[in-house]
Amino acid sequence: MFFGLLLSFAGTKLKTNLDPKLAELIDSLPGVNCGGCGRPGCGAFAEDLFAEKVETSGCPVGGEELNQKLAGIMGVEASAMVRKVAYVKCIGGESRSTFLYNYEGVINCRALVRLAAEGNKECTNGCLGGESCVQSCMFDAIKMLDGIAVIIEDKCTGCNVCVSACPKRLIEMVPYDKKIRVGCFAHEGAKAVRATCSIGCIGCKLCQKNCPETAIEMEGSLAKIVYDRCSSCGVCVQKCPRKCIL
Repeated sequence: MFFGLLLSFAGTKLKTNLDPKLAELIDSLPGVNCGGCGRPGCGAFAEDLFAEKVETSGCPVGGEELNQKLAGIMGVEASAMVRKVAYVKCIGGESRSTFLYNYEGVINCRALVRLAAEGNKECTNGCLGGESCVQSCMFDAIKMLDGIAVIIEDKCTGCNVCVSACPKRLIEMVPYDKKIRVGCFAHEGAKAVRATCSIGCIGCKLCQKNCPETAIEMEGSLAKIVYDRCSSCGVCVQKCPRKCIL
């Protein structure tokens, strides 16, 4: 009883009187404190929004509905928002890849990447299958398929947590409405890729040469989509001899 009274007294004395608008902003946010907005939590984002330091579209978790609500509270026009989702740049699962050795131990990518050759796959840029991204996702938006992490895009909120969870830097944020993806992150060249993965990009440039929107660029021997120019026409998917564009 004594400590209860003490806490009650302290709470009354130390209580901060929030501006009603700031309190409404805090109450409107998801409260997951994922850091997708670039702030340490929802409270910090609300304070910056209240101070007009960030845009109303800054919370990726809430989407367009929250963007409009925050704009209404602030009495401003909602800022433009493009929905983005995570994508794992590897489709070379266990049935398509070659392995250096069998691993038995902790199922965690940060443990696997400390092994010899930074994992047991011959492809040093492939998904390790340690489920670190799955474990980090607060929205159950990642599943494992053939030893590869796969994003469930309809569940993905674009919070970015999985991006930092992947020690291979295989996960990137891509526009939700652009459906063409390159499922490879290997940079070793055609000979090495053929030896380690049956579906990896070999840098043949057929996708780049046939793209009507010039929306594919080469990063060394790896194809990369420029989403600002991509129309999702699917020509690159048809032309890829390795079927690593989907």
